[in-house]
Amino acid sequence: MEKVHLLSLGCPKNLVDSELMLGALVRSGFALSLDPEEADVLIVNTCAFIDAAKRESLDAIMEAIALKPQVPGRKLVVAGCLAQRYGAELKAAFPEVDILIGTGNFLELPRLLRRTPGLLDGNKAESLYPGAAHLLPSHEMPRLLTGNPWSAYVKVSEGCNHKCSFCIIPKIRGVHQSRPLDDVVAEVKALVRSGVREVNLVAQDLTAYGRDLEPRSSLSALLRALAEIENLRWIRLLYCYPNFVTDELLRTIAELPQVVKYIDMPLQHADDQILRVMRRERSVAGLRKLLDRIRSAIPDVVLRTSFIVGFPGEGEAEFARLLDFVREQRFDRVGVFAYSREEGTAAFDLPGQVPERVKQARRRRLMEVQAEISREKNRELVGKEVEVLLESDGDCPSSGLRGRLPGQAPEIDGGVLLRGVGRAGTFVRAKIEKAFTYDLHAKIVNAVT
Repeated sequence: MEKVHLLSLGCPKNLVDSELMLGALVRSGFALSLDPEEADVLIVNTCAFIDAAKRESLDAIMEAIALKPQVPGRKLVVAGCLAQRYGAELKAAFPEVDILIGTGNFLELPRLLRRTPGLLDGNKAESLYPGAAHLLPSHEMPRLLTGNPWSAYVKVSEGCNHKCSFCIIPKIRGVHQSRPLDDVVAEVKALVRSGVREVNLVAQDLTAYGRDLEPRSSLSALLRALAEIENLRWIRLLYCYPNFVTDELLRTIAELPQVVKYIDMPLQHADDQILRVMRRERSVAGLRKLLDRIRSAIPDVVLRTSFIVGFPGEGEAEFARLLDFVREQRFDRVGVFAYSREEGTAAFDLPGQVPERVKQARRRRLMEVQAEISREKNRELVGKEVEVLLESDGDCPSSGLRGRLPGQAPEIDGGVLLRGVGRAGTFVRAKIEKAFTYDLHAKIVNAVT
């Protein structure tokens, strides 16, 4: 039985693709290996969103190339967004790669690895579907979870119809397409039966979910259907595009106890001119109204957003307006990215490109402002009792357990260090004792489940 080792890079949406890829491979008779040096097949599932992600993917490919000769007949597969976007270039640059497979055809990998006649010409790498493509998940596809068994990402749609001038994703993944509501519900039910207690809904544009279905549906309708699943405790929303955050959706989030009061909503900037050039649909005044609506409907909401600094045309005045906006709005979580100039995007040839050193300096300044806000927000929690999902085991009062609050998404937000006794994958009540910039310290009061 051939052993496969897969390295997944990039976002949780790419991780879902990796888990589907592994599910298809295992069903086809391949075994998995956590050690790349023991594997007969090395797979790098790449990201190509920004320049830093491309560099990380290229580094991983070169590391795999260095490992390849150690095992006779070892195969190297490059999958995902980088292969979809730069298939021809990768084929020319890395002749050691046996298979290039994109974002729309990765479930064909088992057949390609067994070298079905006609699909591969010797060791010549082949990319089957150039251009924009995606594969919409289905509950019938086998999937192998790679993270904690109590938490899973669920991709509810693929592709994106927005024309943001900085973003290459629509040219890689294609137009927006929602999964049928019943199909998503069937997948989540299966995940819960396997022990999952938290699902994190992901998409390129989560709030557009259902608008393209016939009959038309919505994210609100999906949440209400998922909330009926027994033993599903937390449902989290990631990647909510601002334009489709409706009053109906806000009422649903507020009313359903299973939906954590957490909204991840990238805003990208807070200067009207920059937003226009970015091709974002809302003005700063519109963003303020939206944020007021969200906080009015869900008073205890945890808001996470992201911003791009150093976009073409951003001077000190525009950046100062962004800083002031962050100070004013006091977001709970903020991610900051230095603008990455991506060929094929509308912003690539814009005048007023900002030097890299200026981008990085602005990124540091904005993160410093947000760090102080985060510390203050965390200090407000000291003395309060909160629900925590445990992510490690411990059987003594000083065990150093780790967990997350409902307002802390896996992998991207901070966590809670706890004193007490508990088991990973269960929920407890804990009293917050200390607060830091991103993490909290707490004592377990009692078990919940």
